[in-house]
Amino acid sequence: MVPRRTGPRRPLTAMLHAPDPVPLDAPLLRTPGAAPLQRQLHQRFKAAILGGRLAPGSRLPGSRALAEAYAVSRNTVTAAYELLAAEGYVLPDRQGTRVADLKPQIRRATTTGSASVPPSARGRGGPADPVQAMARRLARIQPTAVPAEATLAFRPGVPALSHFPIAAWRRAVDQALRDSGPGTLGYGDPLGEPALRTAIAQHLGMARGARCGPAQVLVTEGAQEALLLCVRLLTNPGDRAWTEDPGYRGAKAAMFAGDLRIRPMPVDAEGLVASDRDWLLRPPRLVYTTPSHQYPIGAVMSAARRLALIAHARRVGAWIIEDDYDSEFRHAGEPIGSMQGLTDAAPVLYVGTFSKTMFPSLRLGFLVLPEALVARLQGPLAELLRGGHRHEQLAMAAFMESGQFGRHLGRMRRLYRGRQQALREALGRQLRVPHVIEGGHSGLHLTVRLPSEYPDARIAEALRAHGLAPSPLSGFAMRPGSEHNGLVLGYGNTSAELFEPLVRRLDKVIRQLRVAADGPA
Repeated sequence: MVPRRTGPRRPLTAMLHAPDPVPLDAPLLRTPGAAPLQRQLHQRFKAAILGGRLAPGSRLPGSRALAEAYAVSRNTVTAAYELLAAEGYVLPDRQGTRVADLKPQIRRATTTGSASVPPSARGRGGPADPVQAMARRLARIQPTAVPAEATLAFRPGVPALSHFPIAAWRRAVDQALRDSGPGTLGYGDPLGEPALRTAIAQHLGMARGARCGPAQVLVTEGAQEALLLCVRLLTNPGDRAWTEDPGYRGAKAAMFAGDLRIRPMPVDAEGLVASDRDWLLRPPRLVYTTPSHQYPIGAVMSAARRLALIAHARRVGAWIIEDDYDSEFRHAGEPIGSMQGLTDAAPVLYVGTFSKTMFPSLRLGFLVLPEALVARLQGPLAELLRGGHRHEQLAMAAFMESGQFGRHLGRMRRLYRGRQQALREALGRQLRVPHVIEGGHSGLHLTVRLPSEYPDARIAEALRAHGLAPSPLSGFAMRPGSEHNGLVLGYGNTSAELFEPLVRRLDKVIRQLRVAADGPA
């Protein structure tokens, strides 16, 4: 047990009773360029927990005692503890904070299914007419949502475009055009401009806890191209893939395009749910997940479940696609750490995009490859890709290196935090139909679950005539039903001052549709 501080001040190691390669009582770094103090504290305790130096059930020192030991504010310690709790490493209770037990799920993952894993099924062939075969594939990836203008209120996935620092971005683009010679008009490195790959690797290491170097970073045209590449490079037709249900439609489209057999996996408050039986009888080649902010429900995958997922994937030879959706916009505490950086040599491909942090039409994203795949994929990637958008990539690199990107993220976090809170309050005051709000404390949307007597697809269609464009929750599910019925409300590009009248309009349309369908309530 880790004793709580009750008497005179003692050394930190005495309070923790745990040796550490980086001593836990070592001073925190306060030099220019060092990580924020609460991030250092969070990383130090996370390493001690993952390394077994803090045993399950151990009590951490009280925030006041730890603040005195490190000579930091109590708010700094509280923020670090809150992030550890959000990630599932510790469990706060009335007596303080104790270390969570991460091992049972990992043990099951490494011992379940000692029998040989059944091989993935291969393609069964198709008709002689290739056009007919293509038509069947395309029929599986038809759009499930009605296109809507980005300016319509409550449309999910649209950032606050009017708040983008267009003047600073114009200067970065102009500088890239001035500094680059005629050579940048030709094809570039198929993996992306080295300057941008370096900037991305540095940002992910500092902000997301990723373990990667520039050689592992591949610049893509948004997250969708990254997903398509994962399917192309790592699977064969007929392989099985797991996706979250409900989940991101683009991931399903990429897998359908690769002729994969998709198995929808349920989602709960800790993220994707996979039983030992699933791993034994239906092992996947790919697992797609959004662990830092599940889309669209908003769950954060717990540390125990992340570690178990990695252990299971290693056992069956599967690859995990970690889509770090909306991870930069966490409104309570610091961003959740990446799964990719959780363990050495994790079988995780990390997908990210600048569509939300910058603007959608930029069409820049990235894929971080496991180190073991870099050399193997160099040749195929050089044949599949052509290095383009070079001036935009160079401008993006300069935008990040100059600090403009970090400052923009800080401003947007504050803006979106206020908008989410305002939307929650407006829903509480103006939405009179029975509902449950989901979406966690991250991202650019909230999900409002509705009873089945309020058909979400019909409601979403009707709302467009009133200038509102939420998405029906059922459209994100592969197995639609009353369990997944509701509206996904984007607040990124909608001013908080409009929420009260907009939610009143939303409530009126919802209640009218129920009355029309079922008669007076």
